[in-house]
Amino acid sequence: MSAPFVGLLGIVALAPLFFADWWERHYPKVCVGLAGVVVLYYILFLHAAPRVLGTTIDYVSFIALVGSLFIVSGGIHINVKGEAKPFVNVIFLFVGALLANLLGTTGASMLLIRPWLRMNKYRVTGHHVVFFIFIVSNVGGCLTPVGDPPLFLGYLHGVGFWWVAKHGWFIWLTALAILLTMFYFVDRRNYIRAPKPVREEMTHHDVWRFDGLGNLFFLAVILGSVFIHHPPFLREALMVGAALGSYFTTQKQVHESNHFTLHPIKEVAILFIGIFGTMMPALDWLAANAGRLGAPNGSVFYFGSGVLSSVLDNAPTYLSFLSALMGACGEQDVSKLLVHYPQIILAISMGAVFFGANTYIGNGPNFMVKAIADHQKVHTPTFIGYVCKYTLPFMLPMLIVVWLLFFYGK
Repeated sequence: MSAPFVGLLGIVALAPLFFADWWERHYPKVCVGLAGVVVLYYILFLHAAPRVLGTTIDYVSFIALVGSLFIVSGGIHINVKGEAKPFVNVIFLFVGALLANLLGTTGASMLLIRPWLRMNKYRVTGHHVVFFIFIVSNVGGCLTPVGDPPLFLGYLHGVGFWWVAKHGWFIWLTALAILLTMFYFVDRRNYIRAPKPVREEMTHHDVWRFDGLGNLFFLAVILGSVFIHHPPFLREALMVGAALGSYFTTQKQVHESNHFTLHPIKEVAILFIGIFGTMMPALDWLAANAGRLGAPNGSVFYFGSGVLSSVLDNAPTYLSFLSALMGACGEQDVSKLLVHYPQIILAISMGAVFFGANTYIGNGPNFMVKAIADHQKVHTPTFIGYVCKYTLPFMLPMLIVVWLLFFYGK
């Protein structure tokens, strides 16, 4: 029953290359159809309706958070100077990584992707989009539960709010330093190759300006609602209410300046119906075979949670490996796991967050950033091009260095 999930991944990877027009017209039917096969199997043959209901609730919570942040961030317009020099870009990405821990990777990505594209409009290309996804949409948000959904789930299960920041800040800094250094040299080469008239055009003295700041109130409502657990669906209702309030109160000219449309969030919502629906067998197999992982080992949990987070939603993957750790060591109290196995908890956390950058579907903001870039006619790599041209030569070395320094033999 993992075949529909594997098939969906294959279609997402290959369809834009070989039959893009067909995929654009029919992807909703493919995603809903493949998810429906698995859902019907669980309900009619396994009699596991509660499992399907739980996944549905997870999906509703996921899309409420991602969608509300997308809409509210789309109501804030940041006018930037047109100086896309490599060092300025590095500073911008680092600030984005910091903001990802305060606004979440989705909020920071949706707030900054449009000014990022405008900053680099005279020479924007695929590496600007992909490194933004690497740093702002994923790696940057690994310090707080607000930063990325896996860490929020860990917080709900007993991991302290500042625990990851306290124990993982140097891992975060190391990963960022490697990626930002790589980006600087790639971007510097691109900058030097730009024709002289283009570089002179970049020196236009636009002014920094912020419009739509009233949406900061709605953003605060969304972030505050994250910590509400009861009654059921109050959190999601507040998020949807904030999104509606933002959408209908934002001035039309702000949305027009951002080239704002609902198409990217619609595409993400449909795609993740397919992912959430078809990934249940893979996650259930992992939970059933947790004992085969043997004694807790940082390398196994780092690469295990990471590889699956590259192609599955990283939040349930995090929980599956946390459950696997509990099963492997016979301990259900997370506070005791934090004392006796801190490196394993860190390995699960960093694996889930970092590896989510490896594909467009590894984390919700990834595909949204791509959709916005595509809508603004920016060249973005295909699914396979993303992996071959950027993940393997840039992300993989960083992930290996982090493993060797912090998790190898631990």
